Amino acid sequence: MGEITALLHRARDGERAALDALFERLYPELRRLARARLAGSRRGPEMGTTVLVHECYLKLVATGELAAGERAHFMAYAAHVMRSVIVDAVRAAQRERRGGDAVHVTLDTALHDSVPAPEHEILDVDAALAELARLDPRLVQVVEMRYFGGLKETEIAAALGVTERTVRRDWDKARLLLASALRG
Repeated sequence: MGEITALLHRARDGERAALDALFERLYPELRRLARARLAGSRRGPEMGTTVLVHECYLKLVATGELAAGERAHFMAYAAHVMRSVIVDAVRAAQRERRGGDAVHVTLDTALHDSVPAPEHEILDVDAALAELARLDPRLVQVVEMRYFGGLKETEIAAALGVTERTVRRDWDKARLLLASALRG
């Protein structure tokens, strides 16, 4: 059993020091995942790589949910958590922009309404992924790992226990279904 796998097992059993050591050991890879997801993103929330990785860590600690497995499984799970953090940040930003609990006043905003807000794209993708999950949960995992996590086909295949060819087919199928859902 490798060092990462051993740390994963210990962290899953509730050993906080093992989770801390795991994050320390995988921190450069997690930053790479976060950077890939946020690179050149004008669609996402105002969030930096470090913030995304730290929010991912805090969410894992708070939930205590950590599937034992290998490095690829952990990175796949981290990609899923990063997606969740990004979607939560977009929703919070939209709530704040709309005034939170303040009374809303309708104004003539035809021009503003005709231009879609970049954050809507993330929420639309999240809704489309939820719909896709009802059809085929593995397709969602492939999208999360590739789009939100920046994992390569080999890493995704290892995490899911399938061949790279299956990952490519799943990616193509998911893209078609998501494109259809996002157009409609």
